[in-house]
Amino acid sequence: MATWNLIGMKHHVLICNGGSCMRKGGEEVTLAIREEIARLELDDIVHTTRTRCNGRCEDACVVIVYPEGIWYKAMNAEKGRELVQKHLRDSQLLEEAMTYYYREGKGLIRSATSNSLIGISKSEKRGR
Repeated sequence: MATWNLIGMKHHVLICNGGSCMRKGGEEVTLAIREEIARLELDDIVHTTRTRCNGRCEDACVVIVYPEGIWYKAMNAEKGRELVQKHLRDSQLLEEAMTYYYREGKGLIRSATSNSLIGISKSEKRGR
């Protein structure tokens, strides 16, 4: 297993490979994103990680981009390639696919364009 030197990375892309996302094309999304990163020669500034479930199964296939804290939903191979071209290379967000974004001091904020299920709050689940 490789140990990557992450110095200089500008983006960390987390690609959900949990059960629901895999049923919605998670493997194809992962491959498309990684192939587009290589094609555009962005390997020195973009690192990808396959994750297990990110807890947003209704939004499958989920891709998260840090340090921006942008959560994308319903990704497929085509949208994955577009994410690399627009977001990672050109700094243009894919607003139609955004569910959350991060703001300092506020944490994750639901995107105004999101029509995805809000879900259950963690404190609500614990009975608080």
